[in-house]
Amino acid sequence: MGTLIVLVGPTGVGKTETCLRLADFFNIPVINADSRQIFREIPIGTAAPSAEDQKRVRHFFVGTHALEDYYSASMYEAEALTVINEQLTHHPCALLSGGSMMYIDAVCQGIDDIPTVDDETRDWMKQRLQKEGLHALTEELKLLDPDHYAIVDLHNPRRVVHALEICHMTGRPYTSFRRGIQKQRPFKIMKVGLNREREELYDRINRRVLQMIDHGLLEEAQAVYPKRGLNSLNTVGFRELFSYFDGDIPLEEAIRQIQSNTRRYMRKQLTWFKRDDTIRWFHPDNYEEILNYINNSL
Repeated sequence: MGTLIVLVGPTGVGKTETCLRLADFFNIPVINADSRQIFREIPIGTAAPSAEDQKRVRHFFVGTHALEDYYSASMYEAEALTVINEQLTHHPCALLSGGSMMYIDAVCQGIDDIPTVDDETRDWMKQRLQKEGLHALTEELKLLDPDHYAIVDLHNPRRVVHALEICHMTGRPYTSFRRGIQKQRPFKIMKVGLNREREELYDRINRRVLQMIDHGLLEEAQAVYPKRGLNSLNTVGFRELFSYFDGDIPLEEAIRQIQSNTRRYMRKQLTWFKRDDTIRWFHPDNYEEILNYINNSL
């Protein structure tokens, strides 16, 4: 039975270099688990692997879709499992890495059977979002499902509204449907987590945002601005710059908000990952320790 190595960690922690070194050592590709890096038009804003990184190591699920394409965690589950099983026919291990919690859970545990929302509930919640605004709905989610409130992207109306739709339609918290029986996989799963001290992460995130600006994030956001209504662009970095383009905030404030919202997302990632006691945590600088742990566990 082969082994899937799952390298996780919050944004800005330094997964890319560790992942590349592991891929080089085991001579295997990287199976990417980032829900935004699949979109080819926004590589800077999503910190996608560079062309040089992809030349060094083959990456799956990077730049494979257009912003208009529909893509979901369940679709990712099916496609990623196909790639993993194919890789494990040629190698003793496969490597999956990323920070999208839902994508990682989809591969390791399987997608839960969430009830289909009826039209009446969907229309009612759509009207409520328009009349009451997103903030009022996030406060309601905090009351009805505090566990999901703690980890969901509160700036993403689609995610917040969907969770409330399930709460109201079923009378149960959304998270109660995400605790089903774990699906069995035909391979072993080994989870390796990367983390740093909180202040170090904050500093790395702040500097990375400035580097993105220097590398052309404004121009990238300007190019996709006409498509700003797409859910694929409802993400940190683009929301704030769109407000700047609209004249609502100055550029300095947009950059500050990107840094702040990225730090907030980082904390949510850690909240999610820390609930998984199968993850073995390391500092990214301790590469030899990480490699020894993996080798001894294979």
